[in-house]
Amino acid sequence: MKKNVLFILCQLLLLAGYSQFTVSDNRHFIMRDGKPFFWLGDTGWELFHRLNREQADQYLARRSEQGFTVIQAVALAEFDGLHTPNPYGDLPLLNDNPATPNEKYFQHVDYIIDKAAALNLVIGLLPTWGDKIWKSGWGKGPEVFTIQNAKQYGKWLAERYKDKKNIIWILGGDRNPRNEAHINIWRSMAAGIIEGCTVQPMITFHPQPNETGSAEWFHTDDWLSFNMFQNGHCRNMPVYDKIQAVYNMHPIKPVMDGEPLYEDHPVCFNAKDLGTSNAYDVRIYAYLDLFAGAHGHTYGCHDIWQMYSPYREAVNGPHVYWQEAMDLPGASQMKYVKRLMLSRPFLERVPDQSLIVENNYAPSERIQATRGMDYAFIYSAMGKPFTVNLNKISGAVLNAGWFDPRNGEIKKIGSIHKKPQQKFIPPSSGYGQDWVLILDDASKNYGPPGDN
Repeated sequence: MKKNVLFILCQLLLLAGYSQFTVSDNRHFIMRDGKPFFWLGDTGWELFHRLNREQADQYLARRSEQGFTVIQAVALAEFDGLHTPNPYGDLPLLNDNPATPNEKYFQHVDYIIDKAAALNLVIGLLPTWGDKIWKSGWGKGPEVFTIQNAKQYGKWLAERYKDKKNIIWILGGDRNPRNEAHINIWRSMAAGIIEGCTVQPMITFHPQPNETGSAEWFHTDDWLSFNMFQNGHCRNMPVYDKIQAVYNMHPIKPVMDGEPLYEDHPVCFNAKDLGTSNAYDVRIYAYLDLFAGAHGHTYGCHDIWQMYSPYREAVNGPHVYWQEAMDLPGASQMKYVKRLMLSRPFLERVPDQSLIVENNYAPSERIQATRGMDYAFIYSAMGKPFTVNLNKISGAVLNAGWFDPRNGEIKKIGSIHKKPQQKFIPPSSGYGQDWVLILDDASKNYGPPGDN
């Protein structure tokens, strides 16, 4: 009996002060230390590989100021990450062997993870980019992972970072498994991470574009904490339908888009014919995906994921160096969607297209609805009018207003007496004129979305 009590006390002491990520009771959201955690991510894929410590400090500090909560970064990076050293001349593996990581290289990774923690940023840590498992038609690889060394490497990383409070694990690295061998390598790496961790780790999988994201291969695997999509960097893709489909799968797991259309990216990789993306393009995906049931959202920038500079190989025509790109308008506007989502009871929010009559427009002019018991958010991608079924929200009187995704400001409509249906016309319409209607049960006295 005394031994059991001692064991429990030791476990409690071990967990004291440990920031633990879990899934909410309703299985649709992520919690941190028992409180809702909003994933607002940035794809800093080459952070460990291309930035020195002073540069990493600059990048992380700015993203923290802008309200980001997660930085997605890769240990064994995409750009010849096994053979091109980091800024200090260190390679990540000895002799390309995942079973023999290079201590010097990972000391730099340590520094960045600790710096992120000091800025209240979580690292979405990819142990490797997927080309180290299979190269497909692109990627320098080399293919170095087996079922055996994937588990060794995963366990080594987990043991190294088991006491860090700001890590969520991301497998996959932009590759979809093509056969059982690939699937088993990822499962083996996940098993190694679990074995090396002190508490149950949170793990997801970052795929290439497909219909069901990570759920296609791993949805019923116990290690997969939540599902992730990539949308393919094209405009007007109905990712919201894919999010909704996985949201409704059983067992229930949170879902999100972990690589949307990046800001300043060649649209569909075809800048000549389609141009490059802008802040409006990235806003649309954020609001449509979240209102369709995503627990959080990742922003991305074409100039930043590769940490574009005059000293490094450039991919697909970036325009500005990463330091300047941190202040592109889309990045600065992401904090507004975070404020909106956290301004009302977060864990009761559900997607609900039955809230609106015009519920199936094309992606470019889509109207998407989400609600709690006593509030609703309705996003009109091009400012088109819509009709709301008001009986879906509690309260005889509703407070209404328009939320501007460009600046986070509210245009008040005022109080309305509830009736079965009412039409709402956004303040402006057309390209770039997206708006969110906020409807609240007046008795709840919710305020405008503020800083969170």
